[in-house]
Amino acid sequence: MNGIENPSFDDGLATEKRMHARVLTYVDEVARQGSIRAAADKLNVAASAISRQIKSLEDDLGTPIFNRAPRSLTLTAAGEILLVHIRETLREMDRNLALIEDLKGLRRGEVSVVLMSGLASNIVPRVVMQFRKANPKVAVRLQLMTDPDEMIAAVAEGQSDLAIGFDFPPRPNVRQLAVAMVNLGVVVPPDHPFAGRSSVRLDECADYTMVVADTSMVIRPHLEKLFARSGGRPSDLIETNSIEMMRHLTRLGGCITFLTPFDIETEVAAGQLAFVPVEEFARETQRLILLGPDRNPSALGSVLAEHFRAALG
Repeated sequence: MNGIENPSFDDGLATEKRMHARVLTYVDEVARQGSIRAAADKLNVAASAISRQIKSLEDDLGTPIFNRAPRSLTLTAAGEILLVHIRETLREMDRNLALIEDLKGLRRGEVSVVLMSGLASNIVPRVVMQFRKANPKVAVRLQLMTDPDEMIAAVAEGQSDLAIGFDFPPRPNVRQLAVAMVNLGVVVPPDHPFAGRSSVRLDECADYTMVVADTSMVIRPHLEKLFARSGGRPSDLIETNSIEMMRHLTRLGGCITFLTPFDIETEVAAGQLAFVPVEEFARETQRLILLGPDRNPSALGSVLAEHFRAALG
């Protein structure tokens, strides 16, 4: 195929797509007005052009879509079926054009995210600042939540554009936009005897005060299974529903905790904490999940989701 043929082929496709969009509009307006003449006046198009396009469509379908009476046109049964498709297509086209306008930065707007507390000082701030740098006119609303079901409901009911957290159960009206698989490990100060080791065993951790997630947090079921395997729940515990408290108590020294690398990336980068894999946790995988609505995502939510996908790898 030579260099002259490609442009004409592409131009032909573009022309065909424009004609397809045009005839959908023609059929919709004729159905609304009940006459080609009235539709032509409404659309500011020659009546002969509308008539020709509709006739061509009917020829392609092999059946009429309008009953032609002397003073009006009414839809045939085939036309009624077709009109449902046409109006859904036109609505979707309008919505997508609006999304494109948002993506072009022609509108101000707001995007909202609900998140689990452990992510509030790590991956979420980093991603949000990258997003804001590229979209300085967009307001970002961040809300901490602890209940996964409430977070899912916020997205499903349109109260939030996105949700990010661990181990969301499947639910209708939402979909996973990105997933990162991570393992729990022991988190210690940088001068702790565990720091720098390639791994530790759970029984070695029993010599230290453990700061652990309480029963309201998604980490806890993983810990309970492992405690059961290693001979029962240890007695020297501090329990909390705050990831920030877990990090802070561990930084102060004398305690260890169990988190994922995503929970402590800022502290690790600053040399304040160290993450060490635990041998028994090798198969206890957590899923860091980004959720969005199953249908009709906002343009700004979709752009922010792209930033999260890049960060989650």
